[in-house]
Amino acid sequence: MLSVYLGNYHRSVNHMRGEGINSRLIVIGIVVIFTTLFGWLLFGNPSYDPYLRVPGMDNRPKGLGENDSVMIGEFFETFNSSVTKTSGSWPRFRGSNYDNISTDPTPTADSWPAEGPPELWRVPLGEGHAAPSIYDGKVYILDYDEKKRADALRCFSLETGEELWKRWYHVAIKRNHGMSRTIPTVTDKYIISMGPRCHVMCLDRVSGDLLWTLDPVRDFGAEIPQWYTAQCPLVENDIAIIALGGTELLVGIECSTGRIIWETPNPDAWKMSHSSVLPATIHGKKMYIYMAVGGVCGVSAEGDDIGKVLWKTSEWSPTVVATSPLYLGNNQILVTTGYGAGGGRINIEKDETGFSASVTEIHTPKEGLSSEQQTPLRTGEYIWTINPKDAGAMRNQLTCYHRSDLRTPVWSSGKESRFGLGPYMVVGDKLFLLNDDSELFMYRLGTGSATLIGNHRILDDGADAWGPLAFADGFLLLRDSRIMVCIDARK
Repeated sequence: MLSVYLGNYHRSVNHMRGEGINSRLIVIGIVVIFTTLFGWLLFGNPSYDPYLRVPGMDNRPKGLGENDSVMIGEFFETFNSSVTKTSGSWPRFRGSNYDNISTDPTPTADSWPAEGPPELWRVPLGEGHAAPSIYDGKVYILDYDEKKRADALRCFSLETGEELWKRWYHVAIKRNHGMSRTIPTVTDKYIISMGPRCHVMCLDRVSGDLLWTLDPVRDFGAEIPQWYTAQCPLVENDIAIIALGGTELLVGIECSTGRIIWETPNPDAWKMSHSSVLPATIHGKKMYIYMAVGGVCGVSAEGDDIGKVLWKTSEWSPTVVATSPLYLGNNQILVTTGYGAGGGRINIEKDETGFSASVTEIHTPKEGLSSEQQTPLRTGEYIWTINPKDAGAMRNQLTCYHRSDLRTPVWSSGKESRFGLGPYMVVGDKLFLLNDDSELFMYRLGTGSATLIGNHRILDDGADAWGPLAFADGFLLLRDSRIMVCIDARK
């Protein structure tokens, strides 16, 4: 009995030993196969780059909080060359004179055929509301490339829509009512752009070469505004003026070198808004007017005190600021915004002690002139706006006010003609207005009045057509959230 047990025991032990050997052989085989495969991937497969799997070395944008990883203006591509016969310009936000009025002498059509104004070309864009500037027959727009996840300053031919070149850089943007927002400023020598996350770059206008960059968030502790920034850079006398709202409020940067030549302190810790800086001469003094989150100020734009705050007020300080200030003349400034804040009038005074500002009027949207997104425009004594959706009986109407009375409209488009957040501009005796769904309206302007003379839906599926219009040489540029179109507006 014992011998039988021992025999069974030895057989069981030998069986277990065999299983152990087989298991070890299987493990060794797996290791050999895995090592061989990994070695082939590492050294034998040219399409595999292990460094692309290392965080920070994969050419992918990092999280939104990591501004240090953004290499502004890193890449450049060329596509075509352009020979142009056009020479007109719309070089910046609100045009050459900062008033959204074109002085281009090209006559525009007085009516459109049933099929609408002639379309010359269209190009797809990343989702957003960035708008173009025009200079010397070329169109410049700071787009967002959703596939590459990159800001891209793109250059097109105004006449043909052919893309000529683009300079771009990886930056992570999460969709938030679109992504792109701003308009580049173009001069004879330079292009200055500002991206949704406040990245600034300066290029040579002709070659597209990168000259310098600025990161206000990283370098000055600025905060990216809600929905990203919509600030459009200002350039005067080859000096770029950028509102920071960080450790400094404004800076002036020499375009040729990138050297900061003046700074405006920010002791009140005002924040960057969506507003752009407005140059104006008040009481004979050239100044830069800025509407920050926290207040409104005027900064010296000339002389030994350039960059010095001449006046400021916190009496007008809404939490969301999308529009820019509008100079009314008579040393007065119009301020507007949406979300119930309405509008106001700021009076600038000067005596032997210097400048001072007083807010002489504030009214709600139901009480008077207001605007949520587009900056109103002034033609002589009259102010034009589209009142916001919370303006009561005047909601969403194109409305005209005399500058002496911001509460009582002298004309409106009527309750049957309401518009959204879309842009409008003046060309000659006409006002062009784009509705949210890309329906284009053409009004003939009178003295404090307007007459509708044409309208046509430009894009069948147009939506969120909020980017400002641009006009040069009879060509009208417009966009919805994803497509830019060039219209032949000539007579």
